[in-house]
Amino acid sequence: MGAARFLRGLALRVDPRRLKVIVNTGDDEEFYGLHVSPDIDTVTYTLAGLANPDTGWGLSGESFNTLHALERFYGKGWFALGDRDLATHLYRTDRLRQGWPLSRITADIALRLKVRAQILPMSDDRVRTFVKIRGREPMPFQEYFVRNRARGQVEKIELRGAGRARPLPQALQAIRSSRAVILAPSNPFVSIGPILAMKGMRSALASIKDRVAAISPLVGGKPIKGPADKMMRGLGHEVSPAGWAKLYRDCVGTMVIDQVDRSYLEPIRTLGFKAVATDTIMTSPARAAELADVVLGALEV
Repeated sequence: MGAARFLRGLALRVDPRRLKVIVNTGDDEEFYGLHVSPDIDTVTYTLAGLANPDTGWGLSGESFNTLHALERFYGKGWFALGDRDLATHLYRTDRLRQGWPLSRITADIALRLKVRAQILPMSDDRVRTFVKIRGREPMPFQEYFVRNRARGQVEKIELRGAGRARPLPQALQAIRSSRAVILAPSNPFVSIGPILAMKGMRSALASIKDRVAAISPLVGGKPIKGPADKMMRGLGHEVSPAGWAKLYRDCVGTMVIDQVDRSYLEPIRTLGFKAVATDTIMTSPARAAELADVVLGALEV
């Protein structure tokens, strides 16, 4: 997950207690009666120093005995839930049933895992991301991405419930009061898109546009991981840093692209952005920290 890797580096350059991380919850799903928040957990585990560095999700040194045992009753599972990871989902689900909002639960879990940054779900209300593939009915994002391995031509992204959902007030306040806002290198449709779909989020960014930077998830026309290129192509966008930049023309002031895409600097500047090229491939925390230095420098923080 590009966002988590970037945050790992940013936390080496900025006091983690000053970081407020707004996280997508559109791909939250229920498995075996448990509420799973994949993006929140990946960010939390990464900032806690517990994440699996090989997979980019889950906990390091995880086992899957419970998941294998569940196959006796449910058949072969397609979403990997580790034995220790299950404790997080059990706790979250129990607290939700007691009436706790997701934001309070997220803060509680972060505190117990000794995460110093503030992790903010985009909303306490339910929003679900569905992906429409040619020839099939819309399916929940996890089914599209994990179970079906992002196969098929994407025709539409649906953010069900986004029109009714209220953005988390703390998230809106964080945007308005921050010296800098950084959109991590994430899928613009299913990771950043649900957050910006919350009422007031996009306009809040637009109001501080000069303090907002976005990092391209594309390197040489392809994402490091995930189906961002397939989605851009299927939804009629140019699969390039320039095509990506156009998605944020109203609410971002600075675009950071990979050095192999330097030829797009001028086209992006022509769109009205400040544009910077650097190494965006984060192979280690140190490389992620170097990227954070470039972004913060571009924002003059």
